[in-house]
Amino acid sequence: MALAVLLSFLKITVAVYLIIGIYLYAAQRSFIYFAVPENPAGDIAVEYLDSDGERLKVWVIDEGRERAVLYFGGNAEDVYFSAGEFRRALPGYTVYLVNYRGYGGSTGSPSQRALFADALSIYDRLEGRHAAISAVGRSLGSGIAVYLASQRPLERLVLSTPYDSALSIAQAMYPIYPMSLMLKDSYRSVDYATQVRVPTLLLLAGDDRIVPAAHSMRLAGAFVDGVAERVVIAQAGHNDLSMYPGYWDAISRFVDP
Repeated sequence: MALAVLLSFLKITVAVYLIIGIYLYAAQRSFIYFAVPENPAGDIAVEYLDSDGERLKVWVIDEGRERAVLYFGGNAEDVYFSAGEFRRALPGYTVYLVNYRGYGGSTGSPSQRALFADALSIYDRLEGRHAAISAVGRSLGSGIAVYLASQRPLERLVLSTPYDSALSIAQAMYPIYPMSLMLKDSYRSVDYATQVRVPTLLLLAGDDRIVPAAHSMRLAGAFVDGVAERVVIAQAGHNDLSMYPGYWDAISRFVDP
């Protein structure tokens, strides 16, 4: 009797494990990407850039400047709302705020392959307009920005609340599942960081409960000596880091020293 109960329990446990695993695999991109609807604001210039058959909506601040910044935002961020702060922090720059595929009026669906390809395409399209281009990537966008820096000659790179890889974070969240086999978009920033030679700033939140400090520090340690520096805003959390004055001050000082 006891053996039968134990076997029944094991069958139920295995079934639940498999059902949850199948759900995690099937729905994983819905946990990574939270596309925002199109913002109808008309007070900022818009440019549409083609990439791999898709049309990307990009907000443009102060177009025509000699130097430029590309901004890749968080996974649930409407990048339009960062426009004012970028204008104040970097008044001498043209800033391009990118709506990812499926976000804010851009066509297509987001994935690592797609967003990496778009970052390269945008850079290549804009390179001829500016003497130098820097990149700022926040949270999800940090993985896109560090990849871009490993493939193209940026002037400066800023990574806000960055991670070593989406894979390591997913594995920590779901330790009983083989995430290396399940995850489609691993965003292995720790690998791309070894190829980056551009001066890099890591902006960390002291109370980040979404990207624990160990993940950011692992990324910091992957850069070649002398390439990266860190600024920690002690009281800030993952989502409110940009609300602290030190955040924009650090970006301004680093990008435009």
